Amino acid sequence: MKRIIVVIVSILMFGTVYSQDKRDITLEDIWRDYKFYGKSIGGLRSMNDGVHYTTLDAGNITKYAYANKKVEQVLVAGKDLKVGDKTIAINSYKFSADETKLLIATAQEKIYRHSSKSHYYIYDLKTKALTKLTDGSKQMYATFSPLANKVAYVKDNNMFYKDLVANKEVQMTEDGVKNKIINGASDWVYEEELVLYKAFKWSPDGKNIAYYRFDESNVKEWLMKMYGPLYPGEERFKYPKAGEDNSKVEMFFYDIASAKKVKANIGDSYEYISRINWTNDSKSLAVQTLNRQQNDLNIHLTNAESGESKIIFNEKNENYVEVPTTEFLTSKDQFVITSEKDGFNHIYLYDVTGKLINQVTKGSFDVSNYYGVDEKKGVVYYQTSEMGAIDRQVYSVKLDGSSKKRLTTRAGQNKADFSSSYKYFINHHSSAATPNYITLHDNTGKVKSVLEENEGLNKMMEGFNFSKPEFFKINVNNNELNAWKVLPSNFDKTKKYPVLMFVYGGPGINTVNNSWNGGNGMWFNHLASKGYIVVSVDARGTGFRGADFKKVTYKQLGKYETEDQIAAAKYLATLPYVDGARIGIFGWSYGGYMSSLCITKGADVFNTAIAVAPVTNWRYYDNIYTERYMQRPQDNAAGYDDNSPINHVEKLKGNYLLIHGMADDNVHYQNAVEMSAALIKANKQFTEMMYPNKNHGIYGGNTRLHLYTLMTNFILDNL
Repeated sequence: MKRIIVVIVSILMFGTVYSQDKRDITLEDIWRDYKFYGKSIGGLRSMNDGVHYTTLDAGNITKYAYANKKVEQVLVAGKDLKVGDKTIAINSYKFSADETKLLIATAQEKIYRHSSKSHYYIYDLKTKALTKLTDGSKQMYATFSPLANKVAYVKDNNMFYKDLVANKEVQMTEDGVKNKIINGASDWVYEEELVLYKAFKWSPDGKNIAYYRFDESNVKEWLMKMYGPLYPGEERFKYPKAGEDNSKVEMFFYDIASAKKVKANIGDSYEYISRINWTNDSKSLAVQTLNRQQNDLNIHLTNAESGESKIIFNEKNENYVEVPTTEFLTSKDQFVITSEKDGFNHIYLYDVTGKLINQVTKGSFDVSNYYGVDEKKGVVYYQTSEMGAIDRQVYSVKLDGSSKKRLTTRAGQNKADFSSSYKYFINHHSSAATPNYITLHDNTGKVKSVLEENEGLNKMMEGFNFSKPEFFKINVNNNELNAWKVLPSNFDKTKKYPVLMFVYGGPGINTVNNSWNGGNGMWFNHLASKGYIVVSVDARGTGFRGADFKKVTYKQLGKYETEDQIAAAKYLATLPYVDGARIGIFGWSYGGYMSSLCITKGADVFNTAIAVAPVTNWRYYDNIYTERYMQRPQDNAAGYDDNSPINHVEKLKGNYLLIHGMADDNVHYQNAVEMSAALIKANKQFTEMMYPNKNHGIYGGNTRLHLYTLMTNFILDNL
């Protein structure tokens, strides 16, 4: 489960003066015209020389110099990509290792959150020739070999490669069948919860391919109706709910020269293969596995020729182990790995025998992103929450832990894209007060140029009454919690205002972030213009404050988070400018679960709640996510039942709006159906809206405008 809605927040502790010369933000501005998102840079790729990069803009692939942002060359003009008399669109692109060719994906068709399939073409940058990769069904995850003479891909659940020299397609596996066997791509739950979708990797020397094989035979199917025709269609896919059977997952090696397949011998005590990494000699693959409870992680160093393996790394935790980021160095027999074993997420350096060399980063903060290591200089680049859970900054440090340096200076959210040489990085910055501000830096942090400052959006914002959210702290249940509030632009402290709280609350996910959001954040401003105060609070269980703060919710999701939201609402009710009888709460996904618990368990505090796509019982959700935090229902029945809003419907007193997409492959519509049935059985009145053929994001066409109009009117009528 991932956060669907991002919150607009600000570290600036002031409001905006109301002006008659400015106008209020409308729903049409946000959800029809999408005015507030701003510009970014698409298709960013660093080139081999480390001094140039490419982007995909207006259908062209353009080469720039890092040093001065100068356009060096239009590598590919979109208008020239012709097949017969038709021009193909570039959905995405990849360079070959020698940068003589491009793989271009077109006619891309989305499957789930990350997966897609496309028709791929090979474009020769020297001859300008455009060649279709293969005929027939669309392909997934086409990837050049390191020698640029072959392309591996998945088609119809089987692995293939195309020999570009011989112009020959080779089918590597034969047993792929939809909803039964998958080779080289992942099943639904791996894609969603382990963020693993491309399930194969070339060896560095291009002689071998390691690939996953998923046997879904024993996984139960989920059925979604798709409406439109006279007789609705059906979409069936394998979805393992909490406590149910998973795919049987195995790892294989395919030798290109001999066509021989070798199974990785990693025993049978694992449940999940969470990551794979080739080592620098191309002979061994590091296979990362987890047990079913996800509290015991191993890395198996596996020989590609024999399949034999040995465990070189193990980490256990009394609760659960987060899937680490791992990188094996190309110049040494060493690897970098992230771990929470000292209570915070940090970077460690090991040799390939499993011996700890040293802890690279230390302190009471979490490393939130690992960018890589410049092996020539022995310098690691990463992002942290060191300046506070609402902030992200980029740093460098040597592998021995010395010479730590902060590379970004602007308060807010900073995210880096480093050049292949680590000589430069492109920084994407935003705050609640400023949309994307994209700058080019050298590796000391010095700004070389500004690539995008969204001048047009900033100028346009001057014409609106825009209230910058204010950060503050709430002390509840012996914890100091981060929060923000959006006040009406004509706020009068002598008046009393209703409050809408916004919540997500899932493990490790924050809503109190100093970052720009042109969607939901602007909706909060729209509500403020209607006379509401909007507040968000990061309760216990949220992220970037260490493992203990995050993992306190283990085995009882919803308990402490709900207690903190209720306590925060009670605190807000004591403020002189808050109408304590008019406090509502809104959330999506995990946030919808939370808002449903708050309107029931906190019925005396909240008078209105909106729940979009909520989990209403963790028994209905997938097993990787749910069991990581709750164990299996068979082992923790009380944890599942005590905090299911379905089991608290009799407490409902206020106004409840339940919304769900009927084609939600993630949080199934079943959750809304069962919640509705329980409310009806308890004779509780509520309002419900379903969106036919819409998934977890509930978007497309006029959908978002309709959805937010519905929610706005519900708030205006009830809160």
